[in-house]
Amino acid sequence: FEEIERETGYHGCELWIIDLANFASVIAFADKFEKEGGDLHILVTNAGILQRVYQPTVDGWESTLQVNHLATSLLSLLLIPQLVAAGRKSSIPSRMVIVSSGVHHWINLAEEVKASVKPLETLSSKEWCTPDASASYFMSPAVFNVFFVRALADRLQSTTPLTPVAGNPGYCYSQLRRSFYELPRFSLVRIMVAINERLLAWTPEQGSRQLVFAAVGGRDDEEKMKAAYVSHGRVEEVSDFVLSDEGHRMQDAIWNETIDILSGVSDKIAPIIQNYLLS
Repeated sequence: FEEIERETGYHGCELWIIDLANFASVIAFADKFEKEGGDLHILVTNAGILQRVYQPTVDGWESTLQVNHLATSLLSLLLIPQLVAAGRKSSIPSRMVIVSSGVHHWINLAEEVKASVKPLETLSSKEWCTPDASASYFMSPAVFNVFFVRALADRLQSTTPLTPVAGNPGYCYSQLRRSFYELPRFSLVRIMVAINERLLAWTPEQGSRQLVFAAVGGRDDEEKMKAAYVSHGRVEEVSDFVLSDEGHRMQDAIWNETIDILSGVSDKIAPIIQNYLLS
């Protein structure tokens, strides 16, 4: 906070703790915000992890899937009433920015996942999370983030003052890859991560510009920003897989399973879906 106050002169920052690896913590955070948070014009869900090995959460889900997709979706849905209320109050649509990644362009879900009746459950199982499948279960949430934004936008009423956006901060220095720095200093993987960061990574400030644009940019064409994928300071096209018929089917499947899972986590999800989204 001291650095923020020193560089911006703003003294109103607050820190509220939330643990996305624990659904109860997410629900408690949303309840607290409903009571104490005031108007919510912009929500940026930036938290994410990248694990090297399978680790379940206290809720029983693979940790990357829960933190990067399920808990992010839970928080976003629980805060829809506050976002919509602020948009109506100000007559300016609120923004919900779900942070994704450019790696979603590289991902085509495994056939076993596509064919599964419950693809999220399949991806989260310890049997599936093997070293050979690591790219699939570690990177799939980036696709799911894009799916969530597009599926939510499809289901919002046209008059609802809320604009969901997917934002890609790019490859930048952050704590996302911290688990790799827990490896022995001279391990090949750790060395390769360090070299890639030194040669290719943006600074955190450069990455944050993408999220700032996703949160406040494009106000002269709000319709263009709905369900947009923001990268490199502009709206860019999502992956061919996301745009394909198969991608649309997977988007609906992931949305439906996500809602089923989260409806069992919080009894507020079903009323929010009923009151704010189209069936």
